[in-house]
Amino acid sequence: MPVYAAVITWSFLLQRDTGLVNHVLVDQLGLLDDRPFWLIGDNSFWSLLVVSVWRNWPFAFLCLMAGLQNVPGELYEAAAIDGAGFWRRLRSVTLPMLRPVNLVLLLVLFLWTFNDFNTPYVLFGGSAPEQADLISIHIYRSSFKTWDFGSGSAMSVALLLFLLVVSAGYLLITNRRRSDHA
Repeated sequence: MPVYAAVITWSFLLQRDTGLVNHVLVDQLGLLDDRPFWLIGDNSFWSLLVVSVWRNWPFAFLCLMAGLQNVPGELYEAAAIDGAGFWRRLRSVTLPMLRPVNLVLLLVLFLWTFNDFNTPYVLFGGSAPEQADLISIHIYRSSFKTWDFGSGSAMSVALLLFLLVVSAGYLLITNRRRSDHA
């Protein structure tokens, strides 16, 4: 339910005439001359991207915070004694220690985003604009709008195989890098 509530809230925020986004951008800040359509046309993909990032940000933030808590404080102390400033400690201590978390987080967020059906369906209704038309919407249309279950299941299997290949390739590359550094 929180996903639906969040996306419905964003659909209200992105309305052309009564949405808060256009009110702030046009009326309050004066950044735009005319009220753009956010849920149809060229801007629909960017709207979908903003809503998806907003939805996934808390999970990514919590994962990164958990990773930061596992960085030993002694490493920062040793870097400070060696004269490393903030940026050097960030580059030499924090980012390398967060690499395993970032690798897993990148794969999980890619898979979640690629398989997301709820966000575009709730944001745009049953028919997403051409610019924000995702494979999940195509699968839904084929299976439940036109009752072509064969085509819908074929697209689902193709999506599964694509994601398996991408995941396997990603894991091979990251494991190869890890074994090279060991």
